[in-house]
Amino acid sequence: MAIRYLKRKEDDGDGGNIFWVTMSDLMLGLAIVFITLFVLAMTGFTQQAIQQQKVKMDVAKEISKELQKEHIDAQIDRMTGDLIIPSTALFEVNSYVLSPSGKTLLSKLAPIYINTLFKNKELANDIESILIQGHTDSQTFAGVKSVDEQFVRNMDLSLKRANSVAEYILHTNYNKNNAEAFRKMIVVEGKSFNEPVLVDGKEDYAKSRRVELKIKVKDWNVASAFGLKK
Repeated sequence: MAIRYLKRKEDDGDGGNIFWVTMSDLMLGLAIVFITLFVLAMTGFTQQAIQQQKVKMDVAKEISKELQKEHIDAQIDRMTGDLIIPSTALFEVNSYVLSPSGKTLLSKLAPIYINTLFKNKELANDIESILIQGHTDSQTFAGVKSVDEQFVRNMDLSLKRANSVAEYILHTNYNKNNAEAFRKMIVVEGKSFNEPVLVDGKEDYAKSRRVELKIKVKDWNVASAFGLKK
């Protein structure tokens, strides 16, 4: 019986290995699916990063163009769209109350910034939030006895400065048809001296004291990265 069984298995050829062939095909298919999904995911993330960068550069280009038309000298990063305002242009030393010259600057700058963001509806729809971020330098306040206390004092100052800018911007003469959408985008943040500006490896105290307006671009999923859904 055993001999006849083995001979029949030999006569059947590949028929005796149907189960293993099927499992091999299944495993190969699963591997192909996994690799495909991995490539799609990685490509999607790459496409997403490219698209987000493009939105930021488009914003920076449009805002720079409009500021130049009005002869407003403001620093804007052409790659990120970050708008940087030195604290000296907005506040007195150790103060979070806007100076008269600071109010004058924001009265000119803010409407251009906001109206430019909302002029292109497609571009505006790509923006998730506008971060108004305060920064200080790391110099020590008089009477402060520890780094922690110094950090907290600067955190309070940087946050209050950012909030002062946000509050004043809302009262400037921008297109109020966009007021509700703009309010929903605003995020205020204080960074203390966490992100100093370094020049030749050393902190530039004057440049470290600043307020930045930053845009955060919405995320897309893999399908949207390929233009299938947004």
